[in-house]
Amino acid sequence: MADKNELEYGFWLRLDNAAKIYPAVTSSELTSVIRISVELKERIKAKQFSEAIRDIEERFPYYKVKLKKGFFWYYLEHQNLPVQVIADHWMPCRTFGNDELMYRILVKKNKVSVEFSHILTDGTGTFEFLKTLLFTYFIKCGHAIPDEIPWLQPGEKAHQEEYEDGFNRFFKKITSPVISVPNAFHMPFPLKEKPRFEVLLGIIPVKGILIKAKAYAVSLTEYLVAVYLFASQKVYQELPRQKKRHSNKIIRIEVPVNLRNLYRTKTMRNFSLYVMPEIDMRLGWYTFEELLKVVHYQMQLETDKKLIGKMISRHVGGEKNLFVRSVPLFLKSLILSKLYARGTSKYSGVVTNLGKVDFGTDLNALIKRVVFIPPPPSKILKTNCGIVGFENELVLSFGNITTSRELEKHFFRFLSSQGIPVKIEKY
Repeated sequence: MADKNELEYGFWLRLDNAAKIYPAVTSSELTSVIRISVELKERIKAKQFSEAIRDIEERFPYYKVKLKKGFFWYYLEHQNLPVQVIADHWMPCRTFGNDELMYRILVKKNKVSVEFSHILTDGTGTFEFLKTLLFTYFIKCGHAIPDEIPWLQPGEKAHQEEYEDGFNRFFKKITSPVISVPNAFHMPFPLKEKPRFEVLLGIIPVKGILIKAKAYAVSLTEYLVAVYLFASQKVYQELPRQKKRHSNKIIRIEVPVNLRNLYRTKTMRNFSLYVMPEIDMRLGWYTFEELLKVVHYQMQLETDKKLIGKMISRHVGGEKNLFVRSVPLFLKSLILSKLYARGTSKYSGVVTNLGKVDFGTDLNALIKRVVFIPPPPSKILKTNCGIVGFENELVLSFGNITTSRELEKHFFRFLSSQGIPVKIEKY
């Protein structure tokens, strides 16, 4: 395994707690691949960009790995392979082959994208890698990086915290009963033919929506989760009576939470959990104000550090169980795939907010747009939403594998009804 203080050639790493489920469920469609794109205002300079990639290649040794099978667990083994740099001509978030690293860099004219398997990291790790790539490229092009902006610079050695499993580090055994959660309502639309995954962008002014959120005394994320619930509620309401009668009545949204905001760690691997605000359609129609209240208080409660600690304990405690550890990998994979299907049946959609991107006035002036695309949704969920802010623009990416855009239509129509202009583009 990796040395405590430094990653040496030929090292291997255990999968972090969040990553363990992905090898069991990943497929050509359910790829578990995250994408972040940055559109620059000028076409990418090939020479400087190639030099930047060479400079940063060894800065992230814990990403230069391949997935390997052990008898009891999958693990990550160091591979001295070059980083993939490819033309961006295909569907986003494609899966990785067995003969390649689990991340890639994609280029198209003035747009640079990075895609990472969730086995390696989450949205935060993906973004930090992209930031290092961009900043190194900007330096090659003669631009200065503001001193006040922290970044992982080429030439530095990876700090041991960068490749630690944050879940294991902050695990504290807590004994509490597991509360059964009923299955949630899912979008009733038929699946598209393969390749199914498509992304629709909604671009809105940050200032306008922040004014709305502030008026209700909620965060931007809470406001947009409430809009997602409102749109989902509209889809439920428009179902034929017979179909409505047989549908699940709970609309529940999974909202990932970056645990680095609660626990001090520099980890570049997965370190996020989730909260799940919900409404019960048996109680009748919810006004938007009621939805805001539900989302605000549920998210405030569920992001309490004690409750997050209990969730970490439940997740990590399972893998520490002696019986679970002794089960062969092929049986573990069967169990994990069933647990994943059972888990996704508990929520109706995912809303992931990467946050606001700010590189300082001079570097921001070089960038036109930032887009964040979460992994393609499963056949149960069918849709999801990624959010990222840059300058005065908020970009919402709706991933969809169905023949319908009803959810997105209700979402954007509601924003328009609130006086928030929406520009819609196909990614």
